Amino acid sequence: MDRRKRAIVGSLWIGVALVMATTLDLGVPTSASAAARLFVVLLALFLAGVYFLDPWNAVSDPFRQE
Repeated sequence: MDRRKRAIVGSLWIGVALVMATTLDLGVPTSASAAARLFVVLLALFLAGVYFLDPWNAVSDPFRQE
């Protein structure tokens, strides 16, 4: 996956995190649904970081055999 496509997908994941973050209340989550929403926000931010930074070259060429 080239740099432009990774930037687009990373931006989409940040958008998902922003939309889900609007559903969170301030403070520590007290219910299971609030904890699940917080988990989704953190997961979306993690995936955005993976697509933007591509730390292990996993997104660029995952099936490359050398």
